[in-house]
Amino acid sequence: MQLPGSLFAFATAVVLISASPGPAMALILRRAALRGFAGAVPTVLGLQAGLYLWALLAAGGLAALVAASEVAFVVLRVLGAGFLLYLGVRMWREAWLGRGDEPATDVGARVPADVERGWLKAFLEGFVVMLANPKAAAFMVAFYPQFIPAEHPLFATTAVLALLQVAIEIVLYLGLAAAVGRASDWFRRPVIRRRLEAVSGTVLVALGIRMAAEGR
Repeated sequence: MQLPGSLFAFATAVVLISASPGPAMALILRRAALRGFAGAVPTVLGLQAGLYLWALLAAGGLAALVAASEVAFVVLRVLGAGFLLYLGVRMWREAWLGRGDEPATDVGARVPADVERGWLKAFLEGFVVMLANPKAAAFMVAFYPQFIPAEHPLFATTAVLALLQVAIEIVLYLGLAAAVGRASDWFRRPVIRRRLEAVSGTVLVALGIRMAAEGR
């Protein structure tokens, strides 16, 4: 397969994979619902930074070592599951206490003074969720080589394909965030917000338990 043809097949596969539900989708939906489109941007960027780093690690061979090492795989799986459980329990607590993100009076309300800290926190949550997922390592090792012609350099071509995947997923996820963010005023109502926190927490706890329990 030549590279132009493989790019089209790769992009199609990325679109289909990106649409599948998981921790990334749960984080983006919650963030967009409570903070609007702008609030979801750092989460999306954090997730994609983690994805791109995994792609580079896969090209460099480190991801293959993680995927092949039982100890490394289990350690990363436990860390990833633990972080998802932490996020889920934190959302449960916010739902129970009725203290989610501070509601804004309207979509155009002034951003809080600690916006930089909020962005960094959201970015790091997305980054850690993606990077602490051992399935991402196994996925990169198995997925990318299918679309790299034999005559092309592995690392450089993987880096290009990863940039394409990141670009596609940013467009898709930000489009989703924009759609959900239109209803952010409704989601920020106290009763709705508590229910959203409870549901989001339950989803992340369930995903964390599944990650901890499942094997390769």
